[in-house]
Parts: sequence; structure tokens; C-alpha cells
Amino acid sequence: MSFKAAAVQMCSGVDPLKNAAAMARLVREAVAQGATYVQTPEMTGMLQRDRAAARAVLTDETHDIIVKTGSELARELGIHMHVGSTAIALADGKIANRGFLFGPDGRILNRYDKIHMFDVDLDNGESWRESAAYTAGSEARVLSLPFAEMGFAICYDVRFPALFRAQAVAGAEVMTVPAAFTKQTGEAHWEILLRARAIENGVFVIAAAQAGRHEDGRETFGHSMIVDPWGTVLASAGATGEAVIIAEIDPSAVKAAHDKIPNLRNGREFSIEKIAGAVAGGVAA
Repeated sequence: MSFKAAAVQMCSGVDPLKNAAAMARLVREAVAQGATYVQTPEMTGMLQRDRAAARAVLTDETHDIIVKTGSELARELGIHMHVGSTAIALADGKIANRGFLFGPDGRILNRYDKIHMFDVDLDNGESWRESAAYTAGSEARVLSLPFAEMGFAICYDVRFPALFRAQAVAGAEVMTVPAAFTKQTGEAHWEILLRARAIENGVFVIAAAQAGRHEDGRETFGHSMIVDPWGTVLASAGATGEAVIIAEIDPSAVKAAHDKIPNLRNGREFSIEKIAGAVAGGVAA
């Protein structure tokens, strides 16, 4: 069953209310173009480097404005509404980087907490320690929807192929990768990683991104993208500013890709042994 999927590109600021309004406007634009599944980026609700300022406005999910707005949009527009992620306050004082998928009745069908924390030091001086504020998720899911089997990831998760392979083996036909990729890493790896995850698993990949210079001073790469199981980019956005991209998703293309390159079926268990190379006085036997 084919469906129209949209990836909404945003430039979220520090005010969740303003970001919720921007999300609603862009989602309506996507639906006006025929989309029945709409995905927003990682951290739709707020990009705020100042952790104290962020904590001051964060709430649990029952009071979160992005969760509330996402549910209302899904119900009003009769769509599957995917808030790529937003920051949710947890009882222990930490934060979840949590995505939500709402059904056409507004109910939450799935929650996904980002599993892999972005703890890196980039050579341009940027340093990130997500684990200092966020609690990592530990559960991956494949959700059966009326139009496709869907798997979930968020941003840095895309660098961990085992997550995607596990979901593909479990039957996922569409993988979702909402993100707020940094400009430096995005220029180097964003498209390559998305296309690689699509090709190696024979699945569609939908990735809504944050884009441009944000109020907190960070710069994200943009280039929201939808990729088919053969690695073809079906739709993409620019480097900055808001955008809505749409593509027709036909899950039968997943089976066709698997029939051409049956690597999921051909995979085998194997062992690995680390051996020494050259040794003093000769070569290891």
C-alpha cells in the first residue's frame, strides 16, 4: 500500500511555544500536499545549549506542548504524525530525547528514546556530551502500521548499523532518522550514512532535519532527505531554513530490493579471532 510521506525541516529555537506553532504550520503544509505520514526533526520542541535554561521550561510528556500539539494535529488532520523527538523531563532530573508517533485518532502509538548518546569532540572545537544531561534509551521497536512496518532511530543512531540491521531483520520496511546533525559532520557524512543504511538493509529511510543557525548559536546541517531501498534520493531539502519534502513510499519496493540483493537472507553467523602479526625473530605461524 503506497503512501505519501513528508519530512518537515525546521530551525527550532529556544521557545517551545514558537516551535510548536512552526511545527503546526509546516505539518499543515505537508498535509495540503497529500502527506498522510509527517515527520519532524530531532529536538522539535527546543534547541537550547544552556542546560539550566532548558531545564527551566521542560516538562513531563503529559504537559509538554509539542506532545500536545502533535496529538492534536494527528487527530484533526487524520494523519500519522511523527514528532521526531523532543526533550522530556524525567523524574530523576535527567532528560529523555524522545520521539512520538501519533495515530489518526491522536493516541500515542510509539515512543522511542534515543539509544546512542552524542559524546564527541570535533576538530573545529565543538564538544558535545549528551550523556551528561540525557538518559539513553535501551529499546528498539518495529511498529506495524496500516501502510508499512516502521523502525525508529534518532540522529547519532544512524552511525550504528547494528540497530538498523536488527530492525530490518525484524521486518522493518521504513526506517526513520529525525536529526539535528552538526554542520561539520553533516557535510562529511549525512547523505552517505542515510543512503548506506537504506542500501544495506533494502529499506526506505526518512530523515527530517534541523537546519541553519539557531538561537542558541549552534548550526545544523539541514538537507532533510527521503531515500529509497536502492539508495536513490527521492527528495531532499536545502542547507538552511524551513522546508517540506514529500515522496511516494511503496513498500513493495522493499521486497523487490531484497529479491535483487538478498543479503538479509544470506547473512551468516561467524566467529572472530584476533591474531598477532609480525613477531620478533620472524613471522607468526
